[in-house]
Amino acid sequence: MGEILALVEARLRTALGEPDARAAVTFLGTDRIEVLRFVDTDAGLVRYATLGMSAQPMADPTAVLADPVKGPRAELVLSVRAGLADTDKVLRPLAVLAASPQVEGVVVAPGASLDVGEPLWPGAPFSSVLVAEPGGLVEDLELNEAMDPVRFLPLLPMTSNEAAWKRVHGAQALEERWLANGTDLRDPLRRSVTLD
Repeated sequence: MGEILALVEARLRTALGEPDARAAVTFLGTDRIEVLRFVDTDAGLVRYATLGMSAQPMADPTAVLADPVKGPRAELVLSVRAGLADTDKVLRPLAVLAASPQVEGVVVAPGASLDVGEPLWPGAPFSSVLVAEPGGLVEDLELNEAMDPVRFLPLLPMTSNEAAWKRVHGAQALEERWLANGTDLRDPLRRSVTLD
């Protein structure tokens, strides 16, 4: 487990640079989850990445016995514009989302919605995120052949209206709506996209 997390952290550092802060959260009955903060001053972005979710493979909640080796592994990555909101308070909600496979037995995959039931940071118009396709910012990390690769899943904050619309129309339709409207998904203060 420690070996996998060392490789994951090395991949994050290669893709995002040196983290300038980290926080650890432990929930009863789960492994420790860390959240690393990376500041990209050139792009004016702050990126938050979980570290610990990939230590165990995510198991199908209907499986009688969880396979300790096989199964999808992932970490979560959130990118927001720096200096517009107190986004550092997202550390605990991110850790909650990263612990959800252990706590709730869910498999986090692209297209899924994850909800923390409270604003992601003070004053945030978002309490949920859409899990996007991996591979853009941080490449998948191949492990030994018996194990699935670690995928780095981008999180796109959704307003409650967007989350409700996505439940009806699907993730792809919401992403197309964002694209058509030129929505800045990294704006921590953005309003909901226009929905019919």
